[in-house]
Amino acid sequence: MFSNSNCSRLLVAMLAFTLSSGVLRASEKNDQIRGRAKPAHKDAVAGTVFARPADRGLHGARTVVGKGATAVPLVVVRGTPYEMGRQLGQLMQPEMAQFVPAALAGVTQELKVSQATMCEVWARSAAFADDRVEQEMAGLADGSGVPLASLQAFHAAPLLMPYSCSSVAAWGKATEDGHLYMTRNLDWSLELKAHEFPVIVVYIPDAGTPHVIPTFAGMIGAHTGMNVRGIALAEMGDAPEKEMPYQVHAPHFTVFFRTLLYDADSLTRALEIFQAQPLTKRYHFVFGDGQTDRRAVKIRAHSPEDAKNQVIIWNDNDAKDEFAPNVLSCVVYNDEGRGAFPILKREYGKLNGPKMVDLANHIPIKGGNVVDVVYDATGLRMWVSYAGGDKEAYQRQYNEIDLKTLDADRDGKPDLSR
Repeated sequence: MFSNSNCSRLLVAMLAFTLSSGVLRASEKNDQIRGRAKPAHKDAVAGTVFARPADRGLHGARTVVGKGATAVPLVVVRGTPYEMGRQLGQLMQPEMAQFVPAALAGVTQELKVSQATMCEVWARSAAFADDRVEQEMAGLADGSGVPLASLQAFHAAPLLMPYSCSSVAAWGKATEDGHLYMTRNLDWSLELKAHEFPVIVVYIPDAGTPHVIPTFAGMIGAHTGMNVRGIALAEMGDAPEKEMPYQVHAPHFTVFFRTLLYDADSLTRALEIFQAQPLTKRYHFVFGDGQTDRRAVKIRAHSPEDAKNQVIIWNDNDAKDEFAPNVLSCVVYNDEGRGAFPILKREYGKLNGPKMVDLANHIPIKGGNVVDVVYDATGLRMWVSYAGGDKEAYQRQYNEIDLKTLDADRDGKPDLSR
């Protein structure tokens, strides 16, 4: 099912690693968080052994951005993590019912493992992760009717599957208006069909920073995202097969990205939160801040390395950058050598949203380009394209979203103004 023919061996190795480890199983933590008790007998059902949180009467809103074949659902949710998950599940129930069980069946069949094994992988990682994500997942299950165990197993897939992506950030004198713009290409598995079930989710939490995530039906981890404090995040995977089994006793980047989006109000704070996270495997990241620190950094986070070399942070125009001397002031990038630098040099000082869209379209891995995103982290705008039909994301029209004026419930008031 996946483009990586070695996925089966990867999961076998992962299984051997997880079953041989002696750490506390996260299912115990999950039981404590959700108040979940063991069924009294084999015929007991969930509704008879634990109570769900009370409904405060909060409602999410669903709308559509774009038109025709490139239209994408956009959902705004608000409240506690559980409430936001439940609203999202209710509003995306048809797509989740169609996508999650089929995708999970395909994953387990292709990798020749059980759903229980996938749950084991997720549980071990979740023991080290942000409780808000687990609470949201419980709400997502209750709102959609998709079993919680299925969602946990489904969220294990990014822990095991390879990513190979790209990102560019430009700001200050490199851009037309001084805004910080940032690209994110997600080059993943088109065979998974996730792009056929797209959704852009705007979270407005009771506690924490509102943020937006371009994602897929039933997936609450963030492969990218931006919050209203101007923090934008992107990732690139580097881990080779020879380093399997990977470390899973740590939060996956899709989970700690949610932590960053909730809690970071500056690049300085984002880096503090990131450096407190245990690492899983080899990644590159680009973190941008369009409002407070007004700059971006590129990060190489390679957990198998010794402590001195595990995390390296490069600023703009850094003579120590891995791409030096092909570096510029007010620019950081990682495109794995696919041609970003000549474009950046040619368009330097003129970069804006449309030009960054054009740049993103020049550097994907063709044959696996699932989603492309461009953020204006200063102006709180974004441009998003999902693959669809017989075209990859770089071949399709982008939808522009202005978070400052977004009114998903059409009550005449911008959603983020409340």
